[in-house]
Amino acid sequence: MRSNVSLFRTLGKGLGLCTDASSTRLAQKAVPALVATMSSTASDSEPSKAANYAAALGGILAGIFGASCVATANEVSDGLHAPHYPWPHEGVLDSYDHASIRRGHKVYQQVCAACHSMQYLHWRQLVGVCYTEEEAKELAAETEVEDGPNDEGEMFTRPGRLFDAFPSPYANEQAARYANGGAYPPDLTLISGARHNGQNYIFSLLTGYRDPPAGISVREGLYYNPYFPGGAIAMPRMLVDGGVEYDDGTPSSASQQAKDVVTFLTWSCYPYQDEMRVMGIKACLMITILIGFAAYSKRLRWAPVKSQRIVMDVVN
Repeated sequence: MRSNVSLFRTLGKGLGLCTDASSTRLAQKAVPALVATMSSTASDSEPSKAANYAAALGGILAGIFGASCVATANEVSDGLHAPHYPWPHEGVLDSYDHASIRRGHKVYQQVCAACHSMQYLHWRQLVGVCYTEEEAKELAAETEVEDGPNDEGEMFTRPGRLFDAFPSPYANEQAARYANGGAYPPDLTLISGARHNGQNYIFSLLTGYRDPPAGISVREGLYYNPYFPGGAIAMPRMLVDGGVEYDDGTPSSASQQAKDVVTFLTWSCYPYQDEMRVMGIKACLMITILIGFAAYSKRLRWAPVKSQRIVMDVVN
């Protein structure tokens, strides 16, 4: 009986150190059974032993409460884990939705480009993916690019061309921080691969804005988003229903805009994904054929050579 009391006390101390919410839930399921066991045992024991069991139960409950608090604090600091969404380009035999890439670029251009740069992406990369060459030239010409020096040694501006990179909204990092209250908007070219659970995280972040729950206050200039580490983000909710008008007539809901811009950002991070999958399938087929030839050669061509016997007739 003393060993049981020691076990319960040790369990209570261990639960106090738990930081995983799943461990807390398992412990919470086990508490009713422990309470029933302790009640039946304490009824047949002395008052001092019943007090020991009560102390052990108190330790268990305190440990569960402390672990729950720690797990909640970790979820706030790290952000909620984004759920997995069925993206149409995730399968081995699937490819990018190029219409979605085109719509996603429009969302980026009209919504995201005001604060976020894509300095590693060039206009020429859009040709044959979501725009024709003429359309890409027209989009590039709408931007002004600083070039030079000219013959007089001065810098000048010219219309953008296909070989130019996407323009940055700010001249430098200091200007970006000054315009955004100290926050620095990250470059989005490789953002899908730079974040854990990339495209699911970005989609959840863009659609996860909500009012802060009771007991949580967000300082002025920040917005509550449970998927962002810390729960407070400097970027306000940017995607609203009907905020972008699509050329192909697709309903422009906030979730549709988020899905399209995430597809575009995933393509910008992995632009050769479709070609790599085709190459991988061809390589697998070639390896399969080579394995078949190797098996045939091993089994039929070399079998007679390896199984032959040499008989030596020794003549006296």
